[in-house]
Order: sequence, then C-alpha cells, then structure tokens
Amino acid sequence: MAVEVLSTAEGRAKTALSHAHAARWFAERAAGTPIPIGAASPPPRPARPVKPDLLPPRDVPRRRTGSPEGRIALLHAVAHIELNAVDLHWDIIARFGHHPMPMGFYDDWVKAADEESKHFNLLCDRLEAMGSFYGALPAHAGMWQAAEDTALDLQGRLAVVPMVLEARGLDVTPGMIDIFTKAGEAETVAALQVIYAEEVGHVAYGSKWFNWLCGREGSDPKEVFHTLVRRYFHGTLKPPFNEEKRAEAGLPPDFYWPLTEDAD
Repeated sequence: MAVEVLSTAEGRAKTALSHAHAARWFAERAAGTPIPIGAASPPPRPARPVKPDLLPPRDVPRRRTGSPEGRIALLHAVAHIELNAVDLHWDIIARFGHHPMPMGFYDDWVKAADEESKHFNLLCDRLEAMGSFYGALPAHAGMWQAAEDTALDLQGRLAVVPMVLEARGLDVTPGMIDIFTKAGEAETVAALQVIYAEEVGHVAYGSKWFNWLCGREGSDPKEVFHTLVRRYFHGTLKPPFNEEKRAEAGLPPDFYWPLTEDAD
C-alpha cells in the first residue's frame, strides 16, 4: 500500500490513494483484522508529476508576500512541502517495515500521511481559487534529500524529518497565518490553521518513537538526537523557535538550542 502511494506521480491521485489506504488500514484495525506488516522495496525517490520543475534551492525565485503573486508562490511552496510529507510518511512505513515496531507506530504514520494528503488538497484548493494550481511554479529539488540520507537509519529518519524539518513548520506557520490574515484571505487562514494544529501531532509522533527506540536500547535521547542531526542534517538549526508548540510536541529546548549557529 505504501509503495503504491510512492509510485503514483500526480498529486491529487497520490493523495486520493493515500486517503483510501489510510481509511482501509483503520477500518481493518477497528474490525480486529489488522492488515499484516509485509516487506516492501520502496523506490529511492517517489514518483512526481511532470510539473512543477524542480530546481536547486538557490534557483527557486523569491517573491514578496505583499502581492497576490507572492502569496500564491508561498502557498505553492507549502503545497510542495506537504506533497513530499505524504511520501515521507508512507516511506517510513515501507522502508523500515523490517524493524520490529508496535502496531501503534504504523497507526501514527498512516494517520500522519492521511493528514498530509488533506493538507496538500486544502492548499491546491486555495491555489486554484486564486487562479493558479500546483505545478504552475518551480519548486525546491532538495526536499527528498533527508529521506535519502536516512534511508538506512530509522532513528536518523525520525530525528531529521519530524523532529527537525516538521518542527521548523511549527516555527514559521504562525507568520504565514499572519500574512494571509493581513491580506484578508480568510479561507487560506482557515486552511493554514488546520495544518498548524495537525503538524504538532506529526512532530509528536517523531519524538515519541525516537524516544521509544532510545529507551529500547538504553541510550540518552538528547545525546543520540544531537549526534544524528549533526550527521544527517545539512546546516545548523536557526532560531527563532516556537518553544510552546515544540514543547507540546515533546521537543524540549535542550534538544534543539545546542544545534544552532551559536553552538560550540
């Protein structure tokens, strides 16, 4: 099921399949007939639509958010992140299914993938209402790098994807909500508020299972987190941090502040 999502290129089709598989997963769990965890060979990179063109980060045009065109570009960038997140959550299931994990691990990432699918479609709806669409602008080509870097390391994947990259979303989303509030775009604000609330849970899933793995092996989660982020994350963490939402997601300040530019 996970590989089928990863192998589907078009965004709306990918997210429809993601939603259908998630619904089936939870229906079978509720019926007491859970779908068994099998073995899978996920693709190194997920299938992608012909558009958008994927460019190196430095080549993606930057637009001021004070204009409608700039706000469209911002939503397009976030939609691209959400589509990658759908694949990231199915990929952790497919790529690490050989690790002995509780069924709750799969429950959490199927739910996260389903919610990311909803987020992508909410943003596509808003882009289309503004006269654009996903694929109309170029996008960041480096979004899958973290997945490739951590393809053989489950703890590394949890540290870098939910606990660093998705946690960054908690830092920047309030500012995006403010941009669209000032522009009087209430429907976009509502969509971003849904995304903001649910992303806290995705970071929390990462923190929960990272700590669970550390507990199983008797290691210090904070020390392991610092080691893995320094190994796999390209760059340093940059404040300001949304400390309240990070704490709500199980990320205390002593996890991330030592990884900033000012760290020794």
